[in-house]
Amino acid sequence: MPLNAGAETDYGSLPGAGLPAGEGASETAPLLAPVPIHQWQPMNREQLETTAGGSGWRAARCYLVVLFWLAWMSMLAVAAVIVVISPKPVPMSLKWWQKCLFYQIQPELSPDVQAEGSEGINVVCEHLPYLKSVGVGALILQGVFHKKASTANLTELTESLETKTQIQHLLTEGNKADLRVVLDICEVNMLGNEIIGNSNTPSNHSATDLLRFWLEQGVAGFVICDTDPAFSVEILLGWRAVFEEFSTQQEERILLVKQTSDVLRPLTVWTRSNITLVNVVMRSILPKSQQPLSSEEVAKAIATQLQTGQEDMWTSWTFGGEASDELKRLLMVLMMTLPGSPAFKYKEEIDRTWDEKTPNSEVALFSTLIHSKSREEALLYGRLTFLPFNTTNSFSLSPFSNSSVSSPPVLAFLRSWGCVQFLVLLNVWPEPLSLDPAWTPSLPENWVFVASTGMNRVGLTSLYSIKLQPYEALVIKLFKPGD
Repeated sequence: MPLNAGAETDYGSLPGAGLPAGEGASETAPLLAPVPIHQWQPMNREQLETTAGGSGWRAARCYLVVLFWLAWMSMLAVAAVIVVISPKPVPMSLKWWQKCLFYQIQPELSPDVQAEGSEGINVVCEHLPYLKSVGVGALILQGVFHKKASTANLTELTESLETKTQIQHLLTEGNKADLRVVLDICEVNMLGNEIIGNSNTPSNHSATDLLRFWLEQGVAGFVICDTDPAFSVEILLGWRAVFEEFSTQQEERILLVKQTSDVLRPLTVWTRSNITLVNVVMRSILPKSQQPLSSEEVAKAIATQLQTGQEDMWTSWTFGGEASDELKRLLMVLMMTLPGSPAFKYKEEIDRTWDEKTPNSEVALFSTLIHSKSREEALLYGRLTFLPFNTTNSFSLSPFSNSSVSSPPVLAFLRSWGCVQFLVLLNVWPEPLSLDPAWTPSLPENWVFVASTGMNRVGLTSLYSIKLQPYEALVIKLFKPGD
């Protein structure tokens, strides 16, 4: 007898308990009833006000508001503390000789030259307004005294001048043009031949009389050599007292010393007031030489100066040794960007720069550099940092590429003050050099091109794609991120 013979359902069908009649026997009936889909609907205004007015939401809002103000006040307090404790660069109060460009001249003082009207005091006086316009602040007058002049007495000393009235005329005209005049008395026997009593100590009385005489005429200072007999603590202390008699807060009379030795003796007397005997040290970038120095010698001299620690004395840089014409512009850029006051010499280093009738790229370069140095704090009293780094030779036929000699370095340094830095790049080699992209990746990406020796660089796209041409110098102003 077949199973389920009396069943009312078909084979394999599920009983339709609880379903309406007739649905349980249908094979097309769904196994599970469909779940109705809930559609989200936004709350209306009344519902939102009712929900927001609950005690839970009120407490949450209060907590969020308090948390916001606490976080905001904490950030403000932290920012204020950082600003207070962070070291801030304080601008220095520079003296006139620390912001000055010195210009060394040696005019002919003989009456014959004055009559011809060339290379004499009258010609210098005519060019004073132009020199002032290009940034010169003081003239160093050389060749005023005879080489064998002495201060045995003031009368003999003043008679040793070619023409005293010419110097006084230059002082008058310099005052009109707002140019100071400094007398170079280097190699002059400032102690004379006087002997005090029975000792062999020379008298300083005539020397101080000489200083007073010219200070009364309006001379701003004097230049001596570190080899002069007067270059001693006792004598310079007496001279310092004379300078203080004629000095004011705005018009300080100064003493400069030319450094000829490798090591300069101490120039500060460690007393209660720590008296400084000399205001400015005139130092040469290049060593003395009869012949123009090679690129290797120039590079070594520059690197030595850049790596030497900064001294307390204010420095006035001069060229010193002989250099090729190609390197003169590079050295001019170096002198104008180093800490200190540059001192140029007429008819030697930059004679074409002062040709006001035929302006050229040298005039443009000099004007750009002196304008930047006069208004940029980083170039006035910023810190100097020497940057040694690698370079990649751009010439496959370079003499350094297939020899044991390493690639010549690009000399570079930073002048830093606050958020601004000046990057100075110097290529003293007769071949183009490219910067290594891996060098100092921490340099800021924001920068402004300032000057180059050729004054022909504009629109540089990448700091690391710079290729320095032979004997080229670049000055680039960098900004830290966020400035």
